[in-house]
Amino acid sequence: MADFPLVVEPLGPGHDRASFNCGEPSLDAYIRRQASQDVRRRVAQTFVALGEEPQEIAGYYTLSAASFEKEGMPPEMAKRLPHYPVPAAVLGRLAIAQQYQGSGLGEALLIDAIKRVLHASGTIGVYAIIVDALNDSACSFYKRYGFQAFPSNPDRLFLPLQTFVNLDL
Repeated sequence: MADFPLVVEPLGPGHDRASFNCGEPSLDAYIRRQASQDVRRRVAQTFVALGEEPQEIAGYYTLSAASFEKEGMPPEMAKRLPHYPVPAAVLGRLAIAQQYQGSGLGEALLIDAIKRVLHASGTIGVYAIIVDALNDSACSFYKRYGFQAFPSNPDRLFLPLQTFVNLDL
């Protein structure tokens, strides 16, 4: 991890979105042009990890609510779920600025997101965290942490929150 303390906070107007560069144009464009609007419209919440410089964004992730049909799950898991849409949280985007890649910040932000969803699940029902992997590298990253692919869509992965209930995150 980096040589400075990890601070993760909601995206605010003082954060330097313009200079963020993770090397993936769609993720760079999102934080620069769309993230603040999504927060204002309450369709996604964006959390940023601060870098070494004040207001520098070292990385970010987004969370939003969703649901899915159990028919898309592996049969052994689906049989234990209700016959109505299953509540979930979507980790919509996770990006690390190029100068912080390889520092462990991606893992730290994933854990931060899981903690926030676990906390929220004490108030609202959340069965799993869902991610839509942007590419094979992202898919491999999430699978290292236990995410499983939906059989019908190998780029959409899920991780039941029960995985973390008894862990001290």
